[in-house]
Amino acid sequence: MIWGMDDALAAAKEKPALAGHSRLSAFDMSDITLLESPFLHAQRMTEAYLLRLSPDRMLHNFRKNAGLQPKAPVYGGWESEPLWEDINCHGHTLGHYLSACAMAFRATGHAEYRTRVDYIATELAACQKAAGSGLVCAFPKGAALVMAHLRGEPITGVPWYTLHKVYAGLRDGAELAGSSKARQVLLVLADWGVVATRDLSDEAFEAMLETEHGGMNEIYADLYAMTGNAEYRTLAERFSHKAILRPLARERDNLDGLHANTQVPKIVGFQRVHEVTGSAEYHRAADFFWRTVIGARSFATGGHGDNEHFFPVADGAAHVFSAKGSETCCQHNMLKLTRALFMAEPKAEYADYYEGTLYNGILASQDPDSGMATYFQGARPGYMKLYHTSEESFWCCTGTGMENHVKYRDSIYFHDGDSLWVNLFIPSTLNWRAKGAELTQETAFPEAPQTTLVWNCDRPLSATLNLRHPGWSRSATVLVNGAEILTSTEPGRFVPISREWRNSDRVTLVLAMETHAQPLTAADDIVAFKHGPIVLAGAFGAVAPGSDIVVNERLYGSYNNESVDVPRLVGTGGDLARRIGRTHTPLQFELPTADGATVRLLPYFRIAHQRYATYWKLG
Repeated sequence: MIWGMDDALAAAKEKPALAGHSRLSAFDMSDITLLESPFLHAQRMTEAYLLRLSPDRMLHNFRKNAGLQPKAPVYGGWESEPLWEDINCHGHTLGHYLSACAMAFRATGHAEYRTRVDYIATELAACQKAAGSGLVCAFPKGAALVMAHLRGEPITGVPWYTLHKVYAGLRDGAELAGSSKARQVLLVLADWGVVATRDLSDEAFEAMLETEHGGMNEIYADLYAMTGNAEYRTLAERFSHKAILRPLARERDNLDGLHANTQVPKIVGFQRVHEVTGSAEYHRAADFFWRTVIGARSFATGGHGDNEHFFPVADGAAHVFSAKGSETCCQHNMLKLTRALFMAEPKAEYADYYEGTLYNGILASQDPDSGMATYFQGARPGYMKLYHTSEESFWCCTGTGMENHVKYRDSIYFHDGDSLWVNLFIPSTLNWRAKGAELTQETAFPEAPQTTLVWNCDRPLSATLNLRHPGWSRSATVLVNGAEILTSTEPGRFVPISREWRNSDRVTLVLAMETHAQPLTAADDIVAFKHGPIVLAGAFGAVAPGSDIVVNERLYGSYNNESVDVPRLVGTGGDLARRIGRTHTPLQFELPTADGATVRLLPYFRIAHQRYATYWKLG
């Protein structure tokens, strides 16, 4: 059966009604067109990378484990190198790749991405048939690793974490690319999971969840949403780690010392389980976790953690300058959680965090020249971003990096009946199919603190336009067709504009964007500088592309810890922020230093191939 674009869209939209469903609805990514901006450039770079990768190389170990002859040599990094065999992440890249191709298809409509999804699903179906089991995996010890884990035996590795990526990739292939082949393989794999875990006692299941397992609860909640199969709902709850769930639901922060990205996907799953079951405990846990992490535990960029772990808030000064801070996977998953919470309750604080982390974490994570992505985005003074290679360094953040830049359009706009929320100021066109209208967003943000929305509709449209007045802007002015209609002086809310819209109506939102210092929690003498939501980094000069530090660290993940001299700053954060001067180039600033010189400040998302500083210890 050959599907057309309309068939794929229709299939992906057919879902049963769920208990506790989100109040807001997201627009289909196919209904949004990105216009020229850094986001569109980042998407194009990832699109090209996806098409350069070989599915057969990612399938190598899956075929080998099923007793089939591989069709191409395997990739490097976590996919094959003996150095990484103990973590048993072989195969995780294939899952991320499936998700990324499905998202790219949804965003662009280019058939090649769905062709790749179908091809991989066909190959995995052949593996299922050859192995005589619903399980497909690429671990060096094959299914034996999973079986030992299910028996409660000590293992090295994270089998459920890796399988989660395969489940998620097949889900996205089915839901976003309309692949019936991906759906078939997914359901066979899902049923294998039900049978494989059925005889585990609750105590044994909980003990198994002490090992990193990704978002398996989210996957089985999604499977329940797709099929209505109650066994999947039950397994979603069993995969919800009670040792983490229950303290969070009681608003207890026990995160110190925990591996950060082991926890965040669980919490994304808690919110999803809440959506399909209506259980308030899961939402309480998700909401408290979000408030805890984005508050005292987050850096100015929206990232968190040191060497992948949460640390005591009071110890921030001892961790902020690590070379291994802000794992990009954590930012990826925190945005998934933020999006889900926003759809349940459209508060501006969710959208504000999403915006800041999207610019300062996700957009900042991609090399604009090669399309490759970061693992850590450390704040060690004089640090430099290190990007993975295209074929030898398939780390976890390589996989999430494939997804990050092909789904920018999924959180710009949301709707609820006759109301439309404008969350992000990104050049784009929305096709609001239900209303027979288009809305084009024209903006140079963040270079200019305003955006204009232009209606294109054949007939008058009664609707409420909810415009975000960000928490970082002291005022927001709204103009309709050039005439000022209101000024908001209450940051951190949505401003509703209800009226009958006509073709060519123009709505302009003008914000106040100022430079300020953001101190580190529990350390007022350590600050980052921001212009509106944009983190400003001191730029210290380029590093030669062929230098040993760049080549070795991109390949093997050993991070530069040597001391680098950076300019010294004296004064309070507020005083220094007031002394920051603009240059003639948009979003480029100069900051006086203690020796009478100046340091150039650039948006962190524009920093690439040079040493930088995002946090400063004040003298």
